[in-house]
Amino acid sequence: MKHRMMRAAVCAALLSLAGLSHAQQKISDDVVKIGILTDMSGLYSDLSGEGSVVAAKMAVEDFGGKVLGKPIEVIASDHQNKSDVAAGKAREWFDAQKVDMINDLVTSSTALAVVEIAKQKNRIAIVNGAGSTRLTNEACTPNSINYAWDTYALANGTANAVVKQGGDSWYFITADYAFGHSLEKDASDVIKANGGKVLGSAKHPLSASDFSSFLLQAQTSGAKIIGLANAGGDAVNAIKAANEFGIGKSGKQHLASLLLTINDIHSLGLNVAQGLYGTEAFYWDLNDETRAWSKRFAAKMKKMPNMIHAGVYSSTMHYLKAVQAAGTDEAGAVMKKMKEMPINDFFAKNGKIREDGRMVHDMYLVQVKKPSESKGAWDYYHVKAVIPGDQAYQPLSKSACPLVKK
Repeated sequence: MKHRMMRAAVCAALLSLAGLSHAQQKISDDVVKIGILTDMSGLYSDLSGEGSVVAAKMAVEDFGGKVLGKPIEVIASDHQNKSDVAAGKAREWFDAQKVDMINDLVTSSTALAVVEIAKQKNRIAIVNGAGSTRLTNEACTPNSINYAWDTYALANGTANAVVKQGGDSWYFITADYAFGHSLEKDASDVIKANGGKVLGSAKHPLSASDFSSFLLQAQTSGAKIIGLANAGGDAVNAIKAANEFGIGKSGKQHLASLLLTINDIHSLGLNVAQGLYGTEAFYWDLNDETRAWSKRFAAKMKKMPNMIHAGVYSSTMHYLKAVQAAGTDEAGAVMKKMKEMPINDFFAKNGKIREDGRMVHDMYLVQVKKPSESKGAWDYYHVKAVIPGDQAYQPLSKSACPLVKK
């Protein structure tokens, strides 16, 4: 009798604990909703766009489609690379559609707008498509993460390598918005720190159609390196125009593109892009893990993924694991878990999210292969060096980000 009573008491206690645990598992509106806010139709649509939507849906499917017994939903919208459109959609999603987390946010101007709204609404914003270091400095928030890359890491990789090979005088052709300005500044700091000189820069509008005047200014400067502080369609068009101008063929001036993705190389072709250096957070052909995931992605998208697509998948998976661990989708609890938990997957090994929201992980210095060196479609890079995460990214700034402990 006494043993039966003890067993009953233990069972009652366990049921009570289970009930308490269940009560603490709070999912707002009985669904975890993820929004992919991206460029679906403009110059960045190839390097983010539908590929980011597919990557997020792959993460949800691989997670099992539910978290804490509740369904996970992915929705998407085109922000048209306009900060006001992005801000309006973010407010609508957070207020009316009860979105818990927004991901991608290609273009720094849209990312900067949305992270502030996420802070106001106590929701989460994960940036994979934009890279301004403002996101983890003066614009850092307790609700945002800059996950895949930033302009400091790109400059620290590419500009550093080019200067050390003798490219010690630069002229920039820069996209005239937050991302371009940040990339030019970060690259200029690296160049000067290594004893190089910056002779000037020309700013071009987003989606520029004609780069001839900017390239003429760069040629006239006499700089050894013409640095492209732009991305996507702008970078592709600038490189094509430089090729038509014969830049690089004389041996007096060379091109350095500070943000190139594998999609850009595919658009340009190896005949045009061969020899270019770049810094990447991910390459599909790094190892068995990257190849396996990338082939699954390619089966859906008919192209290989880039670092933005891989980052969207990895960060979505990390977010869902954090929701599971926190027992809720409340932003503060989830962010706490995301910063506590290490990231170990095909995208990053021993990755960690710092106080300022920077996800620290290894980066890769790559060089585009010659046509004769490529074994087939998408075999485009020589990986020249692995840049450890603690060297790739800007150190914590106690003065710029108020989240960093003094």
